[in-house]
Amino acid sequence: MYWQIIHTLTYFGDSWLLIPTAAIMAILIAWKNSNRRAVWYWILAFCATGAIVSLSKIAFLGFGIGSARYNFTGFSGHSAMAATLWPVMLWLLSGRLKGFWRGVAVGIGYLIPLMVGVSRLILSYHSHSEVVTGLLLGFTLSTAFLVSQRGSQLKTFSAGQLCIALLLPLLLLSHGRIATTQQFLQRLSVEIAGIDHPWTRSDLFKFRQ
Repeated sequence: MYWQIIHTLTYFGDSWLLIPTAAIMAILIAWKNSNRRAVWYWILAFCATGAIVSLSKIAFLGFGIGSARYNFTGFSGHSAMAATLWPVMLWLLSGRLKGFWRGVAVGIGYLIPLMVGVSRLILSYHSHSEVVTGLLLGFTLSTAFLVSQRGSQLKTFSAGQLCIALLLPLLLLSHGRIATTQQFLQRLSVEIAGIDHPWTRSDLFKFRQ
């Protein structure tokens, strides 16, 4: 039961869930937000996070650029993408709420990525430095987006619209399919660098000695 909960938490940062959810959010932001530029700000924030994470991983996997001292091989993608998406998602869906309860909803949006980061540490997929920097990256971009929307007005969702908006994310959560982003980046890094196999964390520590 414990490990099932941990794996469920970590799935809240999986690309297979977040990329379709981000696309749905772009549609909802364009539809429900009075600021017509907001959808482009959102696309920029989400794509920027993905690009920065990917470049950091390619730098290590292909060229061994990392830090043995800080046990850093690239930003935690799950942590970064979750920290970019969930605060904005909860802000968007809580548009019909007022004051305190909307703050609670957005607060939950900031809490979810923290739990994702903890789950990555428990599962030993990332080091502390990779999770912390991933969270900082994502929170910076999601907060910048939210700050840019302080003067905007959100139309409220009806119960039916809310159910439709959440249908695909809930279906993906129940399915639990995991994205193969890491494997793709490994293959891409090898091709770009012209090497036989990607760098590993053990390689990083071996060459430090």
